[in-house]
Amino acid sequence: MAVKHSFAVASALALALARVALACGGCYAPANHVEHVRHVKRMQPGALNASYGPSSALEWGQLNFMHTTDTHGWLEGHLKEKNYGADWGDFVTFSTHFKHQAGNMGVDLLIVDTGDLHDGAGLSDATSPDGEISITIFDDVDYDLLAIGNHELYLADVAYQTLNEISTYWGEKYLTSNVQIANQETGEWEYIGKTHRYFTTEHGLRIMAFGVLFDFTGNTNVTKVIPAKTMVTQKWFMEAINSCDPIDVFVLIGHNPVRDSSFQTVFDAIRAVNPDTPIQILGGHSHIRDFVVYDDSSVAIESGRYCETLGWLSMSGFTEDNSGFNGIFPNPAGVPNPTRKATNASSSPFFYSRRYLDWNRQTFVYHAETWYDHTFDYDNGRATTSDITKYRAQLNLEDLYGCVPQDYCLTCAPFDSDSNIFPLLAEALAEVVVNDDRKDVARYIISNTGGVRFDMYKGPFTFDDSFIVSPFQDAFLYIPNVPYAQASTLLAALNNAGASGKRSLGYMPTERDLCVDPIVEPMSEVRRDEMLLNSRRGVTRRQVVDLVPGYTTTDDWGSDGDDTAHSEIPYYGIPDFFQGTAGFDENGEADVVDVVFVDFIEGDVLAILGSNYTSADVTYYVSANFTTQDYLPLFVKQSAAFQADYPNCPSN
Repeated sequence: MAVKHSFAVASALALALARVALACGGCYAPANHVEHVRHVKRMQPGALNASYGPSSALEWGQLNFMHTTDTHGWLEGHLKEKNYGADWGDFVTFSTHFKHQAGNMGVDLLIVDTGDLHDGAGLSDATSPDGEISITIFDDVDYDLLAIGNHELYLADVAYQTLNEISTYWGEKYLTSNVQIANQETGEWEYIGKTHRYFTTEHGLRIMAFGVLFDFTGNTNVTKVIPAKTMVTQKWFMEAINSCDPIDVFVLIGHNPVRDSSFQTVFDAIRAVNPDTPIQILGGHSHIRDFVVYDDSSVAIESGRYCETLGWLSMSGFTEDNSGFNGIFPNPAGVPNPTRKATNASSSPFFYSRRYLDWNRQTFVYHAETWYDHTFDYDNGRATTSDITKYRAQLNLEDLYGCVPQDYCLTCAPFDSDSNIFPLLAEALAEVVVNDDRKDVARYIISNTGGVRFDMYKGPFTFDDSFIVSPFQDAFLYIPNVPYAQASTLLAALNNAGASGKRSLGYMPTERDLCVDPIVEPMSEVRRDEMLLNSRRGVTRRQVVDLVPGYTTTDDWGSDGDDTAHSEIPYYGIPDFFQGTAGFDENGEADVVDVVFVDFIEGDVLAILGSNYTSADVTYYVSANFTTQDYLPLFVKQSAAFQADYPNCPSN
């Protein structure tokens, strides 16, 4: 592991441990063959491996991209999901294999990440500031290009961490074309990373790269996000796209959805000056697998979230006449190659392929194996795996709070069903979000479904799970003694107003006195977008016995992009808000009600309640330090159902 932050890591561990004490509480894998379970020595202790894997090798071109995005600190992998059980050490090894293979084949491989390293799992979130340990583990992968995410910009300390540690470490590879930060000494605006990078690959391709964040408005006020439509008019950008230096490929990366986003603005600006040069786009932020065709010489990939997906994009068609490429022509031998034009009517010389890989060791071993190398593990990956295990232990992430009696999911079951997580969380809100001085007063406790980020699985509920399910720290505010007739309509009014636009897949709460609330796509709209995609799914490209549920993706090229076949996971819509209720009479009524709500929706609640209420009527319900990250662990520790099998938790 990189040792650049050894003092910072030690300090972060000390703070985290104090916090816990206070909180305590041919040539490649054979085609047309489905792999069976392999005995593995790696991954994190207790992690599961996939029951089957891919059945065809990846298509290698002259230029290849390996893509991660929205990792959100899930570097230990998914310890309770066998589809995604690999840890970051397994990926370190896998990416190292592929770098070697690319060199042996005479082609180029660029490894790219498009941001959001924080807010999702204990390894990143149990330190102060967030990510102080996890970013050093993340650094173990030999990335070529990286971009900033919005979760690096919500809080001032994390933003300066990004400047002083992440950007400093990666140097010219870290691209923040439209993101600036205030210099702490002068107050002047400066770019967190580089605006662009012009470089030549190992095999002669001359690349101009940009890193563009979506038009985010929820950042801390020590940072500035320049809208894409403004950025493309700036002098440095115009000079870059009109460079006198030859450009064989534009690479546009960023924490930005590849579909219907500000990428289109940047693409149009580049294409206006460079009508034929290929533009390869790698995006993120919306937490989905997607592939979009921009034109005959431009395609884009988005590679999921949470270390569930590794994206693969390859292209061929470079010649001595149209590029500086000096590797293998027309394609590497002994492996499948890209055979598909971007569009059916394309006259471009370029061919492409794309694949979405499940993040498990079964997948990594399958694709890493060659006729000359059947050994997977490398020392660098082993070291990373060991570091993850060590830091998880030091952060007490395996501390057991209770036993989850069954699976609870966000959207795989109807919102009001016993298998959905929100009825359980509503019960938890009612039981543990209590002001002892007002416990006899009826109360509604309103929270946002967008603040709940992941399912709960039958088995142990640990300190780590408290971050995984609810990584946000929103305090509970309240307005006392609101008439029942008014309070009882508030939840429906909030849902009808769509107030959760303040938090969606991209939202993270901010310091109340420092940052403004971001306005991004509401969770309901994101989920509806996914449902529209899901409605076109169904046909898989191969038959596998006993498919397990997982990703079944449809994109601009159809439904053959998933590397491993799965059965489809059901999807049910959810509202923007939910609530717990307590203290009402047998008819569910009361004369007056304490209206309790998470702090970031204060303005929305006041707007709905009307002019009789102002911010002067609002105060903390429990305390400023009791947040949405605290109530579920407390409920688990108190619930008879969650303590029934403690400490010997059964699991699926």
